[in-house]
Amino acid sequence: MSRRKLPDDYQKTIRALSDRIVQAQTPIRVLDAVKWDDSVRQGFLKHKGKSMPAVDRAYYENRPLAFDATEKKLEFQNIERDITRHLGQFNPVGQIMRRMCKEYRMVIRMLEARGTADFGLISQELYGAASDAFHAGDPTLADLGLMLSDYLNNIADRGDLKDEAKTLTAKDAVDLLQSRLGPVFGDDTIRVFESDGIVADAAAGADYIKIRADAMFNERDVRALEVHEGLVHVGTTLNGQNQPICTFLAKGPPSSTVTQEGLAILMEVIAFASYPTRLRRLTNRTRAIHMAEEGADFLDVYHFYREQGYSTEESYGSASRAFRGSLPGGLPFTKDLSYLKGFILIYNYIQLAVRKGKLEQIPLLFCGKTTLEDTRTLRQLVDEGLVVPPKYLPPQFRDLNALSAWMCFSNFLNHLSLERIEADYANIL
Repeated sequence: MSRRKLPDDYQKTIRALSDRIVQAQTPIRVLDAVKWDDSVRQGFLKHKGKSMPAVDRAYYENRPLAFDATEKKLEFQNIERDITRHLGQFNPVGQIMRRMCKEYRMVIRMLEARGTADFGLISQELYGAASDAFHAGDPTLADLGLMLSDYLNNIADRGDLKDEAKTLTAKDAVDLLQSRLGPVFGDDTIRVFESDGIVADAAAGADYIKIRADAMFNERDVRALEVHEGLVHVGTTLNGQNQPICTFLAKGPPSSTVTQEGLAILMEVIAFASYPTRLRRLTNRTRAIHMAEEGADFLDVYHFYREQGYSTEESYGSASRAFRGSLPGGLPFTKDLSYLKGFILIYNYIQLAVRKGKLEQIPLLFCGKTTLEDTRTLRQLVDEGLVVPPKYLPPQFRDLNALSAWMCFSNFLNHLSLERIEADYANIL
């Protein structure tokens, strides 16, 4: 891959502007700002799930943001202005950085609107809506969720697909993940530890994975965390931190969330780390968001989960994901659409890259917290030496032989009619 030497002052200008974006976004913690604290959960359970969670506009006003919203929006606006002044309107890396500044300003507007109707509307602008189609005339995300639920229902009663018992403690999961990820990233690079302060079973940071102290796991759960949180989320963060000039790739606005979560789900699938229960959890999140977009309130979504056999606490936790940042009767927080939406977009991208013979584009998805629409520009930036190729790559993306073969078959299979196949196979299946 040939690289042309760029002037040092040009590289320094990009690095300085990039560092300003990284610094400016530091106090913005979306999930911390929108989550409901434990008192809401306790109050809901105290009333045995018969009353709405005690969350209103005043609830959020009593939980101020960790930064001054007006000053922070102005800071990003000034960075955006300076990007244009120093790099011009059409500079490729400048266009990426300006879009990031715009997204962060929109994120701040969304957080300012917590507990109002605008929160859900801005969330849809940032992460999409369940009613969005992938292409004109194609099924929507809501359609995908229903279709996958139907498939899962068809195999739900098979005894051989039931989950193994969750016999691994948080400490067991920590030890297993540390032993598996240590050799990948270096024993001193990544830390896995227990935490009491998270809602999900696990959460990835820049160079660590937190495991909820009271969670229980089975071997499949741990394998999924290894692939999803470790190989993808930690891997792309470390690759972003390894960038000498485009340091903004270490941090991701909402557009990168869709790409990163989609990449993580794809990795689960091609590494054989996913399983029906995991997939149902993702499809349920999409269905819950669609229900809320169609007018369902918190109790409707809560009972949706209860009817599927989830416990009271599990149903509360899942329903609250859809309404965090909003009101129990408001529009949903749509970030959880990122998983299935991102999977479809990434899968289609890789499939098309194989069809067109552009395999070199695929590993660039791991350069940092990338956004799918920037991959062509990233290739140009790698050629110019402004972006370095990813240091950490999962085996499936380090050697593209198997992935390419799979996508070649997939490209052909897409041209076959499933309706015709079903009719032809009726007598043998």
